[in-house]
Amino acid sequence: MILVLAGCAQIAPKPVATAAPEPANAAPAIGGTGRTAEALDTTTEAERAAAVAAPTAAGRELGKVTVALGPPAEQGFWLRSTLVTAPGKGRVVTGAGESVAVDLLPGTGGALLSLAAYRALGLDLTSIPEVSVLSE
Repeated sequence: MILVLAGCAQIAPKPVATAAPEPANAAPAIGGTGRTAEALDTTTEAERAAAVAAPTAAGRELGKVTVALGPPAEQGFWLRSTLVTAPGKGRVVTGAGESVAVDLLPGTGGALLSLAAYRALGLDLTSIPEVSVLSE
């Protein structure tokens, strides 16, 4: 038995929709929100300058911890970690020696660092760096 399909050659494939390419200099969106780190970080230039200013005194080292980016909606300079037992002030220092003043907050599970602190330290938002945590 021979089966002939008439008109098959006339069926055209449907066009596939493609997303418009992003400009080469566009900042990446965070978490599929379509918003950039710059748009989500509402800290001021003065706040950023104060946070990265050299510390006035050496702090007490609490230890080292691997951090991930915390919720971008939680503004300010902060670190949540199990190294911290009570809220206080302190600093986070990268292996490269960059540091930022942060509010130290007790945490559970993995350590989280704020978007503003990540940006002030010059960290890639997808990195999971090890940092030293110091309290004042």
